[in-house]
Amino acid sequence: MIRVLLVDDHVMIRSGLERLLDQDPLIEVVAVADRGVSALALDTELRPDVVVMDISMPEMDGIETTRRLVADRPEACVVMLTAHTDRERVLDAVDAGALGFLVKDADPEALIAGIHAAANGDAPVDPRAARAVIDARARPAGPVLTERETEVLALVAEGQANKAIARRLMISEKTVKAHLTRVFAALGVTDRTQAALWAAAHGIGDSAPRVRS
Repeated sequence: MIRVLLVDDHVMIRSGLERLLDQDPLIEVVAVADRGVSALALDTELRPDVVVMDISMPEMDGIETTRRLVADRPEACVVMLTAHTDRERVLDAVDAGALGFLVKDADPEALIAGIHAAANGDAPVDPRAARAVIDARARPAGPVLTERETEVLALVAEGQANKAIARRLMISEKTVKAHLTRVFAALGVTDRTQAALWAAAHGIGDSAPRVRS
């Protein structure tokens, strides 16, 4: 069971999300909050598997709430939920420790799938949020990746963890980590979420080559 904390200051959106998530037998909404302060208290008390965090809230917005929450509980899994994909806000949320980004007008199936992905340690990223980051951090020349590095990046973009990638490619987890280190350096990113954002914006995913060498 995936235990979820919903954080949004709009009661209609909060109620709608709660009803939507209640339809999934593998998701349990353990609490809801309408402010950052109450979200921090509930996270400390309940330690949910996933925190779905509205990015825009009064008093303490979702970015600052996420920063404090992750500082207190580094293993916390926070997925930002936003109506807008303003690139500066998305970048700030990445820096605050958000694992992924979902957009409020996304299909219900995409929202549910994103929560499942986050609970598995993956990085659910709406393509519009990915585009915002890439537009902000675009460089004149694209990075040069080997076929294997591209394949590893593609699997990261699909939400695969290192262990699953290793099994898929029939290599060791240590080798996967080595490839990711080089990929992060080539892309100029520092973590899996940013790498997934880059890959999504550049169409890297199912189209990546499937090499075994």
